[in-house]
Amino acid sequence: MMKHLGRLAALAGLIASLWLVMHDNPGAVLGLMRAAGAGLVLAGLAHVLPMLANARDWQSLIRGANRPSMGGMLHLVWVRESVNCMLPVARIGGEVVSFRLMRRRGLRGSTAAASLVVDMQLTLISQLMFTLVGIGFLFAHAASGTLRLAADLAWGIVALTPLLVLFALVQHASPFERLTRVLNHATSGKLAALVGQSAQIDQSIKLIWRRRGAVLRYLFFWQPLQCVLTALEIWLALYFLGVHVSVVEAVVIESLIQAVSSAAFFVPGGLGVQEGG
Repeated sequence: MMKHLGRLAALAGLIASLWLVMHDNPGAVLGLMRAAGAGLVLAGLAHVLPMLANARDWQSLIRGANRPSMGGMLHLVWVRESVNCMLPVARIGGEVVSFRLMRRRGLRGSTAAASLVVDMQLTLISQLMFTLVGIGFLFAHAASGTLRLAADLAWGIVALTPLLVLFALVQHASPFERLTRVLNHATSGKLAALVGQSAQIDQSIKLIWRRRGAVLRYLFFWQPLQCVLTALEIWLALYFLGVHVSVVEAVVIESLIQAVSSAAFFVPGGLGVQEGG
């Protein structure tokens, strides 16, 4: 029954996708793609560069003999992005899949889970800083009609900052062990084995945060490099589509896209979010 239901859902999704394409002037879209030609392929290939930076910063959070190689980390990043961006799941499905892949590679469960949690936290912090750069550019160069947008984004950042600080502080309070103990008590001791595993995850998270050098390099070198390389990809795509912007403007576009996408993390695949931003 579930197998047939999945097929019906896939068919419905395909039909909806075709309807959206037909509804949005496919002739004009195909015309732009023909005009861009192989340039769009080059822009797509350029996405490997920020993926490499992402693979390196994530790898820097992992220690131990079974730490994946750069090639292995690139594969993990590729799979995680594919699941989060292409499949109809909220933006946590890629983390679940990449955790399972790391376990298959022999990485301890606590180490894999801790690297994912801290990676998500540091990514959000770096995106916050990167968005501030974009907002600053809007305030300095935008027309009066756009200043309202910049002000709204700035207030959004102000509202988001305490949540990020709270998320970081919670990681130092053994959240996984505490939650598992509560669930174990509620199930009359049926989850006792998970309490020790949760404690190991909490300890692994704390060990990563104590490596201040790796954390600082992540925030102030690898993540900014990843954002700039993604902006290069945007610049190339726009250039071949006939829209000429400066590299600085491409960086601003990327920073605002990241802000909107992060705020709408609950949207499956981020469908329509990037375009609206």
